[in-house]
Amino acid sequence: MPNVQPLVDHIRKQMELSDDEQAYLATLLRVGIYKKRQFIDQPGYVSRYRNYVVKGALRAYIIGNDGQEHTISLAIEDWFIGDPGSYLSQEPATLFVEAAENCVVIQLSFENEQMLMEKLPKFERYFRIRAHNTAVNFQKRVLSNISQTAEERYDNFISKYPQLISRFPLYVIASYLGMSREFLSRIRNNRANHKTV
Repeated sequence: MPNVQPLVDHIRKQMELSDDEQAYLATLLRVGIYKKRQFIDQPGYVSRYRNYVVKGALRAYIIGNDGQEHTISLAIEDWFIGDPGSYLSQEPATLFVEAAENCVVIQLSFENEQMLMEKLPKFERYFRIRAHNTAVNFQKRVLSNISQTAEERYDNFISKYPQLISRFPLYVIASYLGMSREFLSRIRNNRANHKTV
């Protein structure tokens, strides 16, 4: 049986689970293996799984009318990623969710999640809190994109997520921060020059 224990352990940090409950949860999970540049979700197809990253890095993005990619979210080990709108409503996705590295994810299907909440109602609260935190973090990001300078957004990003800088290409980080790759390169070069002065 594939090892789904990392997600069980992750959930156990946030709620109490008996041995029987852990065993039941484990029967509902599956392991997905994705190669770099492979899609987990893509527009036009319903998002079937909630994805927990065990190994690797992924990003969710849309392509604007101008053909530009706009990165919506990033994920590495011990984070979740997907197209929440598609998954929760079971309607076609609007986001591409792509592996930026070779990845191993533990997945819970929408159908199995419904069964889990029916059999163990305490999971409703767990998923509600997850949805709440996702919404709050997304709002904070939208507000920072509106109210902060590009330099402030970059500074906040590297102080909050230093581990992401080496995991994603510069153009992905720039897209996530709402700026061009060239502009982000200029900010980084200015910082490097100031440090050497």
